[in-house]
Amino acid sequence: MYPDRDVPESLDTLEMKMDFITRFCAAWDFGLMPDPALLRSLLAPEWKEAVDETRQLTSCAYHLLREWHGLKPLKYMGSPYPEILNDECLKRM
Repeated sequence: MYPDRDVPESLDTLEMKMDFITRFCAAWDFGLMPDPALLRSLLAPEWKEAVDETRQLTSCAYHLLREWHGLKPLKYMGSPYPEILNDECLKRM
């Protein structure tokens, strides 16, 4: 997830966490499924502030992270995904 620089040894600051969330969500939105252990670690309470502050309004993955953290929903500003809109399972909900 860091093709433009060396992978940081740790993610200690809010800014570093926000950068990681941006990269993580972009990869997931692009179709690279997250490692379950990594996803569980992002759902830990210490990531909630970073998720809230990141504001990746065009990312489906970001909006899902917000929901899982119990954060207030924000308006999705991205393109519609026809494969999601036409999903038969979602139509039953």
